[in-house]
Amino acid sequence: MKYFVSIAGKVVVVELDGAQVTVDGKALGASHLNALAGTPIRNLVVDHASHTLVMDPVGRGLWAVGSYGERHEVEVIDERTRHIRSLTGGGQKGGGQSVLKAPMPGLVVRIGVEAGSRVEAGAPLVVLEAMKMENELRATGAGVVKGIKVKPGQAVEKGQVLVEFEVGQVDG
Repeated sequence: MKYFVSIAGKVVVVELDGAQVTVDGKALGASHLNALAGTPIRNLVVDHASHTLVMDPVGRGLWAVGSYGERHEVEVIDERTRHIRSLTGGGQKGGGQSVLKAPMPGLVVRIGVEAGSRVEAGAPLVVLEAMKMENELRATGAGVVKGIKVKPGQAVEKGQVLVEFEVGQVDG
């Protein structure tokens, strides 16, 4: 399984294949992560060196990670989520029109926001039915909804704009 870890503006690719861990193409030896039950404390062992981390979830795929007196916001997404974001325009910041696009053809079941709404990362935006399954499309970051371009019951095509966000805001 491949994960994309964003920390301090840098994306690191982490691949897990059984006991084998690869970070940005470099194989690591003897790696594992153990939780201390009932606490946010984790023990990370990489190449036989032990590291203590404090990991607090702050949103879907978002973590506040503390280590050696420093705290970092970390986002961890898998390949599927990254692909869906690329189809929906997710993760684009500032500079241009931010939009949520349909990742597949389907039927709009419900809309969870309205124009002017402020949304946070993970907030449900639109539920789209495709292949007899409901898919909840969520915000990937904070932003302000500029406009809703679809209505419940409307059929949409892949790539069709569903929600627009204020320019300079992070889209969903």
